[in-house]
Amino acid sequence: MDIFANFPLIFSGALTGFVVGLTGVGGGALMTPILLLFFGIAPATAIGTDLWFAAITKIFAGKVHQKEGLIDWVIVKRLWFGSLPMTAITILMMKYNWINLDTNFLKNLIAVLVLFTAIGIIIQKYLNAIAKNFRIQNEQAFKKIQLPLTVFAGSLLGFTVSLTSIGAGALGAVFLTYLYPLRLTPSRLIATDIVHAIPLAIFAGLGHLIIGHVDFKLLLYLLIGSIPFVYLGAKLSGKLPGFILRLALAGILAIVSIKIFISI
Repeated sequence: MDIFANFPLIFSGALTGFVVGLTGVGGGALMTPILLLFFGIAPATAIGTDLWFAAITKIFAGKVHQKEGLIDWVIVKRLWFGSLPMTAITILMMKYNWINLDTNFLKNLIAVLVLFTAIGIIIQKYLNAIAKNFRIQNEQAFKKIQLPLTVFAGSLLGFTVSLTSIGAGALGAVFLTYLYPLRLTPSRLIATDIVHAIPLAIFAGLGHLIIGHVDFKLLLYLLIGSIPFVYLGAKLSGKLPGFILRLALAGILAIVSIKIFISI
């Protein structure tokens, strides 16, 4: 195992792991584009490998958040009720070629979702303010739609994550920001979002493994970097200026999205 020759992969894993631990974002939105743009990995392999990278990385982050009692298990279970069945459906559709897995199609879809992720990060704070006002002014109406919309949000995440590995972090956080504006503090939102993504990524990753989209050697080098740094990021979560960091991440993701479009 040549550590030095594969240092760029290890560094990429470390950077992404730190961002995931710190913000809950980046498992797919950051790593998949890195694999596409900087390492020339085929989209299907990048997606399948990244799902396992995200799952294992977030397990370590989730342990830190669990010890600190930040996970809202009721919300996690509501999301799983939508995301896990949709993941199974999406994987079956991919296996039997009911969904187009053409390289350009996947790159376009990844670029669009990365751009949506960047926009979601930017508007998250404003959505939270709108949702708080709605929640306070129309409490009964808000509570009536909260459960079905959470399950629906989980279903959307199950579809996008299974197909592209993107969405569980930033898009999940945007959904939770709007649906639980009073219940989830920023730290609890990150923790809940991360834990929801773990079985989702594992389930989707199993599907991609069966199809043959996982590069284990690539995964190993990414994890060597990510595991120590996701711990560090999770420990620092809530202690650093999160909004500024997320704004910077949004800018990076917007640039990455444009670069993917240009590369097609």
